[in-house]
Amino acid sequence: MNILIRSSSGITQVPVETKLLSERRIFIEGEITANTAMEFVKQLLYLNIESEETITVFINSPGGEINSGLLMYDAIVGSKAPVRTICMGKAYSMGAVLFTCAKERFMLPNSELMLHQPLLGGRVSGNASSIRSISDSLLETKRKLNKLIAIHTGKTEKEIDEATGFDHYYSPDEAVDFHLADKIICFSEMEELI
Repeated sequence: MNILIRSSSGITQVPVETKLLSERRIFIEGEITANTAMEFVKQLLYLNIESEETITVFINSPGGEINSGLLMYDAIVGSKAPVRTICMGKAYSMGAVLFTCAKERFMLPNSELMLHQPLLGGRVSGNASSIRSISDSLLETKRKLNKLIAIHTGKTEKEIDEATGFDHYYSPDEAVDFHLADKIICFSEMEELI
């Protein structure tokens, strides 16, 4: 979608994403992949170079690749500029981890978070040693993610392990109660924040 921007040199047509980026707003939408992670990190890096004013990240994601999500996580928690997240729609799996790691975390009234254990995609094949190695790696990833969520919620790793033992869906009220989110806001309040 393009919008028109009026300036002293006339009217220019620019993508809406460009306008929103200039206002320190970034979107995580759709599946988290290596490509979406790199685009996100580039945008966050650019905004950090520009200034240390707060950056707002809007999330509507079913989750995705763990390694790509962890790159995004590192960028968010390492950002000099404070990062706030707003869940619009859904933040599932790795999307929920990214939502939870921000300095301020807001949810729209009908949005939803979902946490679960890491999943193994595709068909697993190989000898017993290979399968054992894959299993050990998956368990280590589970521990790492549980630890990160525990850091940002103030919960114990055991509490997080219990919460991620199955696909656990959180309404906004439940997310606030579990310290995954800070506040529920309506759309007009969201506009005031940014």
